[in-house]
Amino acid sequence: DMGKAILKPAEIPVLAEGEDFVARTISVNGEDYTVTCVSMGNPHCIVFCNNPKDIPLEQIGPHFEHHALFPERINTEFLQVIDETTLNMRVWERGSGETWACGTGACATAVACHLNGKTGRTVEVELVGGTLIIEWREADNHVYMTGPAEFSFDGVWLREVE
Repeated sequence: DMGKAILKPAEIPVLAEGEDFVARTISVNGEDYTVTCVSMGNPHCIVFCNNPKDIPLEQIGPHFEHHALFPERINTEFLQVIDETTLNMRVWERGSGETWACGTGACATAVACHLNGKTGRTVEVELVGGTLIIEWREADNHVYMTGPAEFSFDGVWLREVE
């Protein structure tokens, strides 16, 4: 249970008026994009595209992250709707760059897809790091995520803490 999706711009936060930030056009690095913004406790900007693999994420990601509309910066999901139950997504995470997976991003994306009339309330989100099943339940308005958790790496902190 990932909780309820936050849609009010002031609570995401996005510097905009209104009850939501759905299917709005913004200019990023001189190009117009139609985006939907959702927070799952952290801010996300969802961008629909033909194929996320074709997006030069390293070039465009920082321009979204540091856009003036997003006072706390923003995570950006570039998304292809395969069909009404399947999505393909790449993620630019604020402060990190491209990541292989993002649970809150997958949840925000599922909500954005439904709000834009592109999917139902349950979808499979294919990410570089694996597939997640996301359900935005109408009964309690909570977003539920199902997927694998795998060990990635471990390390040792060599610096002494004072």
